[in-house]
Amino acid sequence: SRLRAANLESANQLLKQQIHPHFLFNALSMLKSLYKTDVKAGEAYLSHLVNFLRASLAEPQSRVSSLQDEVELCHDYVEMQKIRFEDALICRIDIPESVRLRGAVPPFSVQSLIENAIKHNEVTEASPLDIKVFYEDGRIHVENNLQVRAYVDSHSGKGLINLMERYKILASEEVIIRQDTRIFSVSIKVLSHEDSDHRG
Repeated sequence: SRLRAANLESANQLLKQQIHPHFLFNALSMLKSLYKTDVKAGEAYLSHLVNFLRASLAEPQSRVSSLQDEVELCHDYVEMQKIRFEDALICRIDIPESVRLRGAVPPFSVQSLIENAIKHNEVTEASPLDIKVFYEDGRIHVENNLQVRAYVDSHSGKGLINLMERYKILASEEVIIRQDTRIFSVSIKVLSHEDSDHRG
């Protein structure tokens, strides 16, 4: 059982390490562009990026993050994207404080779902992308209007697969995906810190 736990932990850490490199490349490219065109926006973007990276480096061995920390991380990520897309992006996060304070999720899980929605959909002033993050029946739901991009880069799609694998490793819970002609929705179970303990 100890070997199994060690293998699961190694797999979890490897999956966590796959989250950031592509995001960081895009963020630095965006920052460079902003400083050429709008220094004030560049400074605001940099401030949120610093907060985001600080959270990324905190407790690197932690299997789960408090939902409160994840929401704060999402706030910085969303503000960065709003600087990029302006009025073309709408994102509302509505999770009760009591749930945020007692709940936990895998690090960067909610953020990666917001990122996934932005990557896969058109985000324009004519057709804004509307993302809703809310709590219902013990799960966090990330829902967006469906306006699929004609072209999605080769890195897209891996984030959702990564998250599904991490949930299996941490708590044997499923990530639920729903889609119709108008809406794409993903929901994840709110965990407790005890849920992340490996049972062997």
